Parts: sequence; C-alpha cells; structure tokens
Amino acid sequence: MNSALREAIRSTAGHPGPIGVFDSGYGGLTILREIRRALPDADYIYLGDNARAPYGSRSFELVYKFTLEAVEYLFSQGCQLVILACNTASAKALRTIQQNDLPMLDPGRRVLGVIRPTAENVGKLSRNGHVGLFGTPGTVASGSYDLELAKLQPHLRLSSHACPMWVPLVENLEAEGEGADYFVRKDIDALFAADKEIDTVILGCTHYPLLLRKIRQYLPEGTAIVNQGEIVAESLLDYLRRHPGMDCRITRGGTVRYLTTEEPAKFSSLAAVFMGENAESRRITLPNLL
Repeated sequence: MNSALREAIRSTAGHPGPIGVFDSGYGGLTILREIRRALPDADYIYLGDNARAPYGSRSFELVYKFTLEAVEYLFSQGCQLVILACNTASAKALRTIQQNDLPMLDPGRRVLGVIRPTAENVGKLSRNGHVGLFGTPGTVASGSYDLELAKLQPHLRLSSHACPMWVPLVENLEAEGEGADYFVRKDIDALFAADKEIDTVILGCTHYPLLLRKIRQYLPEGTAIVNQGEIVAESLLDYLRRHPGMDCRITRGGTVRYLTTEEPAKFSSLAAVFMGENAESRRITLPNLL
C-alpha cells in the first residue's frame, strides 16, 4: 500500500462515510440494488474490478490480493463498512482480510460477505434438507458453502456444481440467447444427476439472477431458489440494528457513486441494465493492476 492511500485511510478513520460495495464485475450490482431498496437513504460507493474480471478461475492468492486492494481503496474513500458482493471474493479473501488485515488497517471498520448470510437462511426454504449450489469454479472449489453449512445447518446435504459459462453469458448480454438455454439446462441436469432429491438451490454468484428466467424454466417444478440479494440486504439491516455504532457511521444522502477499473462507458451502459437507472461511472486504478 502506498503512503498516500495509507494516509487517506488513517484520515477517514471513525468519520461517517458511504457503504462500500465491491465485486469483480457487474454481478454485485444485484446485491447493491436490493441493499438500496432496504436502505434507500444511505450513501454508497460501488467498485467493480472489471479490468481483472472474472475472479472465478483465479487462484486464492490473486483473489485475496485483488480484493484487499479494493477494500483499501474503498476505505481511503471514507467507507467504514464494505460488503464483498462477490461469492468468489467472499470465499477466497474475506476471512483473511477480517482476521489479518483489518486489525492493521483500522480495527473499527468492517468487511462483510455474502456467503454466511446465505448459509444462515437456506435452511428456512428447504423442506427435505437437500440443497444444491450453482457457483463459479472458484467458489465451488473453495468449499466455503460446505464449511458454512456444516457449522450453521449441519442437517443439510449440499451438492455443488460449477458453471463456468454462466458469468460470460451474462456479461456478454446473452442471458436471453439460445446459448443460455443450452448451458443452463446442461448445468441444472448435472446438479440434479448428483442428487435428484434437491428441493432448494443457491445461486452462488451475484451474476446468476440475470439468468433467473432461464433457471426457473429448467429447474424441476417446485424447486425453491435462494435470492441472495434479498438475504444480504436483510442481513445488513439486522447487522446495523445490532451495531448502532456502525449505523451512525453511515452517511445518509441517498447517493451512489459507481467506480470501475475498466472503460467507464462500457461499465455505465451495462450497469444501467442491472440497476434500471442511469449509472454514470468513473475509472480508477488499483495497485498492481494487470
């Protein structure tokens, strides 16, 4: 971390600021959308590391490094609370950042992820205890959902399936194309071949809600789908109720700033599709940008 960034983090310690929302690309916008519905008066900064996306196939070391750089940048912009709206970053980087980096950066700030609240709530939807997970190769390989469910919902049986083509379909605006039909049906069939009794599925990537129409079309009738955005938003509200000190450190102007590490015009165009509103963005450079 350079000295200017370190000084910016130090100078904003303890001061109210926006909620930071980070994702490797566009999928985290589905989380931001639901959080804004729950907390419309809060200020937000959304940072998409589009230049280095996707994270799903990258190593633990690189995902941790990239995620930490993003968290440090959001801290330097005054964020006291950062949501990792990315399953891969939550799986591969969150625990290390919470345990090793936060005490040195600023022990008063918080970084939260999307996996734990999802794991806490999935048991409410499953009737028979058989749960399926669709995720990126990185999220599935990390075993993070297996670990969280083993701790929080040990009675559940989890079957996981990696879907390497789903994120490219969404980011290339092919979510409604014939290719989406092929890959969504293929991956759903593969998951249910592992366990035909699955009655609830987790969409373990924040891009996947953009494929929701196709997913519903090919899932067995009656299968429940975990809406991660709503769950994370509800979990954040509960967290702020239980931590009024952090709630007081969020500025309330109802604003959103969109930041990207890639081409702003491209980001703004796609972000507007996700958010259903104008999403003017600014390009930033993170350290060690490849």
